[in-house]
Amino acid sequence: MVVGVALRIRKYARTPAPLKIPTTPAPVTTGGVVMRMAREVILFESLFKSNKWIWLFGWTFHMGMWLVLIRHLRYFTTDVWWWVAVAQPFGTYAGFAMLLGLLGLWARRFLVERIRYITNPSDHLMLALLVAIAGSGLMMRFVVHTDIVAVKVFMLGLLRLRIETLPSDPILLLHLGCVAALMIVFPISKLLHAPGVFFSPTRNQVDNPREQRHLAPWAAKLEG
Repeated sequence: MVVGVALRIRKYARTPAPLKIPTTPAPVTTGGVVMRMAREVILFESLFKSNKWIWLFGWTFHMGMWLVLIRHLRYFTTDVWWWVAVAQPFGTYAGFAMLLGLLGLWARRFLVERIRYITNPSDHLMLALLVAIAGSGLMMRFVVHTDIVAVKVFMLGLLRLRIETLPSDPILLLHLGCVAALMIVFPISKLLHAPGVFFSPTRNQVDNPREQRHLAPWAAKLEG
């Protein structure tokens, strides 16, 4: 996953943007672009303006997922950082928000005709994997508990290239299996919008075509 995502980011970074095409109204300064990107990444500003229902489910899922990921950092560090400890109770219930957001996004793939028309099997696969990850994680937290100490020992062992004993609980194996599958397909899926948003010329360009002529690197070399 790391190598695949790195290669994709390298490709995005090297793809030329021959035209000045920021979506207007657009910022006219670099600082304005930074603020615009921050609002886009944190608040999903453009999605909020276009569709409130999709924004609600999408933002709920992504923010819940970030809290869940922060909570899971405790499995990869010997001493739990203070801010990870603070996030523990919030991360627990963020799993419900993550699952609710996912189910809303998945339902629209079936219920909205124009979305259903452009939905591919891979879209359902991504959502199914994420729902299975969230659902199995909540089951281990509230229904069928597993030995989290042994899980942490196993994860810390992997970081040191050492294989430790992993609990054989079916729900845990399903959870980790879905995570592994998601990591495998991530570099070739639509989930690449996560790093890709930072390379979108409609978002990361300054709206100053009159003040400064825009030239892609390859065009500048031709002129030189």
